[in-house]
Amino acid sequence: MGLRTRTKVIIGIATGVVVIGAAAVIAGPVIYANTVNGQAAAAPSLSAAPSGSGGALDQQQADGTWKSTGTSYAGYRVHEVLQGNDVEVVGRTKDVQGTATVDGGSLTKATVTVQVAKITTPESARDEYFRSTALQTDRYPTATFELTEPVDVSKALDGSTQDVTLTGTMDLHGVEEPVTADAQVAVTKTGSVQVVGSVPITFADFGVQAPSLGFVTVDGKGSVEFSLDLAK
Repeated sequence: MGLRTRTKVIIGIATGVVVIGAAAVIAGPVIYANTVNGQAAAAPSLSAAPSGSGGALDQQQADGTWKSTGTSYAGYRVHEVLQGNDVEVVGRTKDVQGTATVDGGSLTKATVTVQVAKITTPESARDEYFRSTALQTDRYPTATFELTEPVDVSKALDGSTQDVTLTGTMDLHGVEEPVTADAQVAVTKTGSVQVVGSVPITFADFGVQAPSLGFVTVDGKGSVEFSLDLAK
């Protein structure tokens, strides 16, 4: 192996999504895995009041177009195995734009666009790989979910926490595929609407190859998570 080839291999590993970095080399994979797992954000959950004690909206208040506020966020959750140790990696961004239309107690339209290049984790090398190699964000800077079937959200508008299934399409890495999201909807006491949930995805469906470098393997499936705070 020549110097140029060795250099490319070293650089490729150093900038990969699964770089264990100096901490992993010095402290070992177990401590590294525990550190990353400790940094992983919890799955999105409703901050609105529990079922039956939240806010409520009458039809006039609810009908119309709602837009996401600056407290909304989205990102991904993936599972890695590092030398036999389970590692959960979570990336987040608040660079999210969402709109939703409510009509007569139903969510009739919804679109959520995420600036994928702005998603970050505590590991900058992983983020660089995610942007440049995995999702090629210079060519495909956004991911978009669009609702394709109306959803009854009348229970949430009446003041309860409501479980819903959001059926739509996901445009990711230049590929559009049908997806479903398990979500919860609730009205806050201040009259805003919160929607949280996740979309399970298989990377290969979107032309994304999950890395496998021998000492670490990334699952071929993950999830896109979201928490949307909506206001009129």
